[in-house]
Amino acid sequence: MTIRTSTLASIALLGALVAPGCDSARTPQAVTPPAAQAADVIYVGGDIVTVNDKQPTVEALAVRDGRILALGTRADIEKANKGQATRVVDLAGKTLLPGFVDGHSHFFNSLLVAGQANLYPAPAGPGNDVPGIVAALTAFATERKIPKGQMIVGYGYDDSVMPKGRTLNRDDLDKAFPDNPVRVDHVSMHGTVLNSLALKHYGYSAATKTPPGGVIVRKPGTQEPYGLIMEMAFLPVVEKQEAMSAEQEVEASKAGQLLYASYGITTAQEGATHLNQLEVLKRAAAGGAQLIDVVAYPFITDLDKTLAAYPVTTWGRYEKGLKIGGVKITLDGSPQGRTAAFTTPYLTGGPAGQKNWKGELGFPQEEANQILKQVYGLGVPVLIHANGDAAIDALLRAHEFAVAGEPAKERNITAIHAQFIRKDQLQKFAEYRIRPSFYTLHTYYFAEAHTANRGAEQTAYISPMRDAIDAGLHPANHTDFVVAPLDQMFVLWSSVNRISRAGAVIGAGQCVTPLEGIKALTIWPAEMYGEQDAKGTLEAGKLADLVILDRNPLKVSKTDIKDIKVVETIKSGKTVYHAS
Repeated sequence: MTIRTSTLASIALLGALVAPGCDSARTPQAVTPPAAQAADVIYVGGDIVTVNDKQPTVEALAVRDGRILALGTRADIEKANKGQATRVVDLAGKTLLPGFVDGHSHFFNSLLVAGQANLYPAPAGPGNDVPGIVAALTAFATERKIPKGQMIVGYGYDDSVMPKGRTLNRDDLDKAFPDNPVRVDHVSMHGTVLNSLALKHYGYSAATKTPPGGVIVRKPGTQEPYGLIMEMAFLPVVEKQEAMSAEQEVEASKAGQLLYASYGITTAQEGATHLNQLEVLKRAAAGGAQLIDVVAYPFITDLDKTLAAYPVTTWGRYEKGLKIGGVKITLDGSPQGRTAAFTTPYLTGGPAGQKNWKGELGFPQEEANQILKQVYGLGVPVLIHANGDAAIDALLRAHEFAVAGEPAKERNITAIHAQFIRKDQLQKFAEYRIRPSFYTLHTYYFAEAHTANRGAEQTAYISPMRDAIDAGLHPANHTDFVVAPLDQMFVLWSSVNRISRAGAVIGAGQCVTPLEGIKALTIWPAEMYGEQDAKGTLEAGKLADLVILDRNPLKVSKTDIKDIKVVETIKSGKTVYHAS
């Protein structure tokens, strides 16, 4: 699978060809329109999948002033809603669905990756081994004519697929780039590999102590950092964001949104937002950048600073297409990076060679308890990253501490990833109304790594979407971009088929139907944002957030879902992306 556009810069060129972004008056409140009005546009001639169980399919859909005006038979809609100025769009056999609502990703990274080297392993990139990574970085630096002294950055490094466990280190990068600082971000987005000049740039040395919940891999026999920096030790890198001009911020944000729109996404998530990043997004939105909606979740380590700059009374509403949606808390790391927290040891040890390694919590339990109590007190939605079963135990304990005897009260809590959730924990999620946002892409990208690290039985139960739905939950599904490439059809395919890189089926009992998989990309994540009255299904009064696909995922072979292409993405009635 490859990203279907070569660079964000090339996608940005579409900005001159499509309608401008939606205005700042857009709100997530549904309205009831008059029964008969002239529509701006009527869609006919293809499958229209509403994702509304009460009216699953219709022949025609009418749009007026950025909202869905009416749905029904073609004859009825054209009779009631076709005026002299109405444009009738013939889908010509293609399929219309609700625009995809991002279940979790890191939108801010889309502003940056146009200026970074793609180091994903095959099939998404060239980073299959250390020589391949170095060659890709060298080609990138040559093509971009990067001068001496300028930082070179790559993304998507996956150490779990490196042949014979030979991973990238500082010496590899120093040898190839003696005159440039180099940063190679780990595919988990929880760490990076730095060469000597980059280590110096970010302030790491032999004297740097490893913080609690952090990982600094040292060169054997010394205290010198050997390149890999992860988890809490990685925060200095995240917080030292390179500055952009106001014009660059607007153009980068547009390019990032167009990348999302090229995969049918009409609402994107910035799922761990530092204050400096939020301010970039705010300035870009004020500068007219918005084409789709973006929801930002300030990261817990920046919460106090963010509240000082943006009081909680300003949260929860869109301003020029951007809103602060709630708070993000991270309780552990990534299972493929062996930093997720488990109740039993990893079979392969820790990332720095630790023995009997179970991973570590990002915060001690007592601190996690107080953090969650503080965030619940704000009355805002919360995203809680928890991958390993020990981290999920910590989430449940913190929740029970923070809720003052009301564990089942609706608080709009989403457990991000929850990949290695146990069945008993899943029942607690249902009881406590904690929504999982699963990550079924791991059944493809990381199943072999998880099997090596955690064993076949535990791996087969990752992201148990079938059991979650059967327990009455409405799980979202996501890419965690840039950890995995954006591609909502590949996400859907992974939830329906659960096939690994090696072609093995990973937990066949947890496969879902294509319609359930679509709900996990539309109406169920809309509930996460509290926007289910305006997004996620095709119903009269909702925003005309639409995606046109070349085929119907409910009708093609389940194994062919991944090959479906996005033809057009429409935000509030305006085309923001077209494949042509």
